[in-house]
Amino acid sequence: MKLCDLTQFYSPFSGGVKRYVGEKVRFLRERGGNDEHLLIIPGERDECVGDDRARAYTIASPLISKTSRYRVLLRLEAIERILEKERPDLIESGDPYQVAWKAVHSGAALGIPVIGFYHSHFPEAYVRTVRKFCGHTITEAFMDFARRYVRNLYNRFERTIVPSPALGEVLAGWGVRNVLHSDLGVDTEVFRPDRPRREDVRAELRIPRDRTLLLYVGRLAQEKNTHTLFDAFRLLPPDRFHLLVVGDGLQRRELNELTREHPSQVTHLSYCADPHQLAAIYRSADLFVHPGVQETFGLVSLEAQACGLAVIGIRGSYMDRLIHTDQAVWADENTAASLAAAILAHARADFLHDPAALHRRVAAQYSWQHVFTRLFDVYREVVANYRRP
Repeated sequence: MKLCDLTQFYSPFSGGVKRYVGEKVRFLRERGGNDEHLLIIPGERDECVGDDRARAYTIASPLISKTSRYRVLLRLEAIERILEKERPDLIESGDPYQVAWKAVHSGAALGIPVIGFYHSHFPEAYVRTVRKFCGHTITEAFMDFARRYVRNLYNRFERTIVPSPALGEVLAGWGVRNVLHSDLGVDTEVFRPDRPRREDVRAELRIPRDRTLLLYVGRLAQEKNTHTLFDAFRLLPPDRFHLLVVGDGLQRRELNELTREHPSQVTHLSYCADPHQLAAIYRSADLFVHPGVQETFGLVSLEAQACGLAVIGIRGSYMDRLIHTDQAVWADENTAASLAAAILAHARADFLHDPAALHRRVAAQYSWQHVFTRLFDVYREVVANYRRP
């Protein structure tokens, strides 16, 4: 089978989607066989790199963010030329905009089945902005448009894959008829608690040993709710806590302001491409703080737990079901005060958990091997049952 992933949510510094595609290629290579993988993404230039098993095509596209290096893929005709040349057996679309519509139309024209992976619940992010600046009537009109848009697009796919059962219920309620749940995963051989480098990382980053180290990994963006994390940190005792942030994005300015206010209590790493180094960073921390309320999965929270690290966040997101440590003191509200109180309560209570047992629970359900074994069965079923329009 020749599988093609097509998305514009991909950059040198991107997170979940890039990790998902990279792990899929690794799974394909390690298990052998005749399967091939294609990746079509925006890039700095038109280029094809790779080999007979896995090839990545980049299509020259303009930058839309200098920090995250995301690009918008506008040359849709270039996508069709690649698909005509490669003739994959299956196309997986990873974003909900113009590239998704191109995947649908090209798939129909070339007789190739197309599935969609609903990585991000994008209407939820937009409606918060609309609600903030507009009235109830406009917000309701926008939500009606969003529901019709999602229903119209995703019903054109053979399957719509969602990383959360609750999110699948939302889409089904909106009229999407082909929803299939599939978790994301974690490399449980890399992200594990039994390879200690805690003091090495702290010494390298000059983080005092007597501070409670809070860790955040991910994009600095409104939809990640990082401004709430930064405001919460301002409310914590400055002599007890240190914040380590790994990631970059549009809220970099807010982080820079926090760093100027607390120069000895905040450390920032713009990106960490090496999973082994990232795992060591997880193991160096005392608590992983995830402020997101719009997460469809929460991959970094899963990686943190695979390394034996407890997670704290704000109740009520699709991520809650992935947490295998005590959520008794999690924040009840999406406010800086509530998140700061949760962090303090966790630190005071000194919640105990078994890092090895936590790793085992994550590995039993969320290893990439398990995830892709199931997902490739779905791919083959879709290809086998496809009837060209």
